[in-house]
Amino acid sequence: MSDRDKDVEILALRHQVAVLERQLGTTRPRFCPGDRAFLAALLHRLPRDVLGRFRLLIRPETVLRWHRDLLARRHAARSRPGRPGRPRTVRSIRLLVLRLAAENPCRGYRRIHGELLVLGIKTAASTVWEILRDAGIGPAPERASATWASFLRSQAGALLACDFFETVTLTGGRLYVLAVIEHASRRIRILGATPHPAASWVAQAARNLVMDLEDAGSRARFLIRDRDGKFPGLFDTILADAGIETVLSGVQMPRMNAVMERWVQTCRRELPGRTLIWNQVHLLHALRESGQFCNSHRPHQGIANARPLRPLPPPIPEPDAATRLHIDRRDRLGGILHEYRHAA
Repeated sequence: MSDRDKDVEILALRHQVAVLERQLGTTRPRFCPGDRAFLAALLHRLPRDVLGRFRLLIRPETVLRWHRDLLARRHAARSRPGRPGRPRTVRSIRLLVLRLAAENPCRGYRRIHGELLVLGIKTAASTVWEILRDAGIGPAPERASATWASFLRSQAGALLACDFFETVTLTGGRLYVLAVIEHASRRIRILGATPHPAASWVAQAARNLVMDLEDAGSRARFLIRDRDGKFPGLFDTILADAGIETVLSGVQMPRMNAVMERWVQTCRRELPGRTLIWNQVHLLHALRESGQFCNSHRPHQGIANARPLRPLPPPIPEPDAATRLHIDRRDRLGGILHEYRHAA
C-alpha cells in the first residue's frame, strides 16, 4: 500500500469517527475489555501531545489509565499464589470430627480437638470449630440435652419389664400369663401360665427369672411393672436380693411400660385372636412356640429390625443372586406364624 493510499484511508477513518461522534452526541461509547487492552497496547508509547492531535473517541488520559490498569492486573495475576489460603482439611478428618460430635453431644470443639490429638491427628482447634460451624452444629450447651428416645436407648441394657395378661379357654376358664421382656434385645421370657396366680407361684416365677438371667449373664438392674395386686411383696424382695430394683409405673399410665404392653398386644393378636386355646397345656405350647419365633426369627423395629438371639445376616453381595431366590417357608402353630429361609 502506497503513502497516498494510507493517507486516503486515514482521512476516511477520521470522517467515519466524525460521523459517529455526531450521531452519538453526548452519549459516551462503550468499550469492552478487549477493546481497551488493544488500544492501550497500541497507543501507550506515543507522547501525550501526539495523542492529543489524534481524532479518537477517547481522551489521552483514558488511554494511559487503561494501560496502567492492564499492567496492574497482569502483575496481580502473576503474584497470586496457586492455591489461596491454607489447604482444605482431609475429608476423613472432617467426617471423624462430625462423628465425634454426633456421638458425644456434650463435648465442645476443644474436647473433640483433644480427642483428635489422642488419636495422633494434629490439627488446630479453630479447624474443628470451623468444621462444626459449616455442618450447622451448634455449641455443646445447645445440643447436650438428651431426648427421651436417646435416654431410654442408653438405659435399655439395664431394663427389664414384666406384666400379666389373661386369656380365656374354650371351656371359659381364665388363665393368667406372666412374661418378661428385655428392653435392649427385645428378648421375651414366658415365666408361666396359671389359673390361680397365688403369691407362692409368682415368687417361684421370680426365682426362675433370676436363675435364667444369671445363666444368660444379663446385667439388668431395673424391672418395670405395674401396680397389679397379683405381685406380692416377696416378688420384689427376691429381685432386690439379685440386685434388680423394681420400678412401679404410674396409675393408669401404660406408656410407662410401653415395650411390654406392645408385646402383649402382639401376642393377643397372634394367639388368642387367631387360635382356640383348649387348656393350660395348649396355651403353654402356643406361648413357647410364639416366644421362640419372636426371639429367633421375628425382626423388631426397635432394634433396627434385628432378632433378639440372631443378628441380621449380611446382604446378598451379587445382584444376580437376588434374581434367583429360593425361599422356603416353615409354619409354626399350624400356619399362624411363618418363618422364611433360603433353601439349602
